[in-house]
Order: sequence, then structure tokens, then C-alpha cells
Amino acid sequence: MTGRASTLLTGRRERMEGILGRSLKAPQAGANEPLPDDTRTYLLSEAQDLYWNELEWENITDEEALDEGPVAELTFPGVLAYARGLLLSEVMPDSLSPANPRPRVVADLLGFLSDRVVELEDGLTAPDAGEVDRMRGELEMTSSLIDRVLYLYHELTPADIEQIEGGGASA
Repeated sequence: MTGRASTLLTGRRERMEGILGRSLKAPQAGANEPLPDDTRTYLLSEAQDLYWNELEWENITDEEALDEGPVAELTFPGVLAYARGLLLSEVMPDSLSPANPRPRVVADLLGFLSDRVVELEDGLTAPDAGEVDRMRGELEMTSSLIDRVLYLYHELTPADIEQIEGGGASA
């Protein structure tokens, strides 16, 4: 992750903490469990593939946009479900597999998304003709996706999310 991308993530977290008036907690489950590099790389590449596939589908169909523009929750349902699965710390008692949270992979995904936002911002300084609208849309969706993944990563409640998205107004 680049320095600008790291700064972007830090700024998002600080903004959320400022609005909520408390520190965000990091996932505890699975945080200290060893994860082989090849497994971590594979899981991240799967998340990246989901991102690119869902983004391309949106670019082809433009079906998830509302009047206000594209909506990250509708554009990237697979990425968000994958992040939820990577953070899953409890399963039903009759589950055949135990929970196996992988918060480091979600942190890697946040790094990838932040790098992508920086890349898009840089691309908008001298865009190719006809690419400006596509790049702005992708920037807006990816930026919103970062927030959604941060909400999952830090286990924010619906009330917390409403407060954050309201800009600090009381929930």
C-alpha cells in the first residue's frame, strides 16, 4: 500500500472515530493466527477478482445506479459478502466447518481499494478523452466501498453507520 493510500485509510478511520466519539476496534478473532503467505495472497486475489468482475459488470450494464449515481452496496455485493465471510467469527452450531476469520486479508483488501482510489485520483489529473465520467464513477464507487468494508472490519452497528453517514448527527 502506498503512503497516500495509507493516509487515505487513516483519515477515513479518524473521521469515523471523530463522528462516533470513540476509537474503532480492530477484529480480535483470527488476528493472531498464522496465515501462510500463499493462502493470504490467494484470498486477496479472489477479492480483487470479485472487485474487477463486479466493476466491469456495472460498466457494461449500468444497472445498479440510482438517480444519485452508482451505489457500492449494489455494485459490489460479492466483495462485501466475501469480506463478511473473511471476518466471520461465529457459525451455527450445526455447521460442518468452524469459523475461520481472516481479518488480515480484509486489511489487505482495504489496502488494494485505497491504492485503487489513489490511482483513479491520479488518472483524473490528465484523463484520456471520454474516460472522465467512467473514472469518476469508479472513484466514487470504490471510495464508498472502502467505507462499507471499514464498517464490516470494525463491526459497526447500523446506528453507528447511520450516524457516520449523517455526518455526525445524532442517531
